[in-house]
Amino acid sequence: MASLTGRIALVTGSTSGIGLGIAAALAAEGAGIMLHGLGDAQAIETARAGLERASGVQVAVSGADLRSGAGVRRMVADAHAAFGRIDILVNNAGIQVTADLVDFPDEAWDDVIAVNLSAAFHATKAATPGMVARGWGRVVNIASAHGLVGSARKSAYVAAKHGLLGLTKVAAIEFANTGITVNALCPGWVLTPLVAAQIEARAAASGRGVAAETASLLSEKQPMAEFTTPEQIGALVAFLCSDQARTMTGAPLAIDGGWTAG
Repeated sequence: MASLTGRIALVTGSTSGIGLGIAAALAAEGAGIMLHGLGDAQAIETARAGLERASGVQVAVSGADLRSGAGVRRMVADAHAAFGRIDILVNNAGIQVTADLVDFPDEAWDDVIAVNLSAAFHATKAATPGMVARGWGRVVNIASAHGLVGSARKSAYVAAKHGLLGLTKVAAIEFANTGITVNALCPGWVLTPLVAAQIEARAAASGRGVAAETASLLSEKQPMAEFTTPEQIGALVAFLCSDQARTMTGAPLAIDGGWTAG
């Protein structure tokens, strides 16, 4: 029997990329999955059906807009309607906007903070009462290396990810003796379809080729010239949800190729 059989996991921003890798890892351990995402309906259904077919667990989808507390509560309600409970909450959804601080659009700041930070607060607030009542729960927040260090032109993203680590620590303290753990992962460069497209665009512009641009991108931040994969992040999330990790809480865990080691 898989270690999470009978558990239900809600993973935000999970119809592609890192979130889908996390959902696949939890499904492989037997958890039912509530995916969440916005975008092309057919692509989302393809991802949902493929995960359900590969894992043999029930997989549902919510298309809630996480820019408001009401939207987050709708997503949590969707999970309860489909499964009756939430045992594992992975706050993964995020957006990125880059601009110099003095030129940063006010609306973009509000959206980045809402999706990357406030949504995690609202989801945790809505999902944890049931976990407390059952005496077991896992909350994993997907932060970033930018939750530990800064970069120019990313004021909203860096502020949100630093805030997410603060939220993780407070929640871990408050839930310490309830059976709930709360941890955060801080990935560096992750090889997602979006990042792969960025590298291809850089290669086309420079004429240096994909391999050269990959090495250049990684070396800008990481001592290790290797991408983390969504599957590796998923495996770490699955471990944090296991009984072996039941005393790990409040931890910001770097998985960043040494980005934040210096």
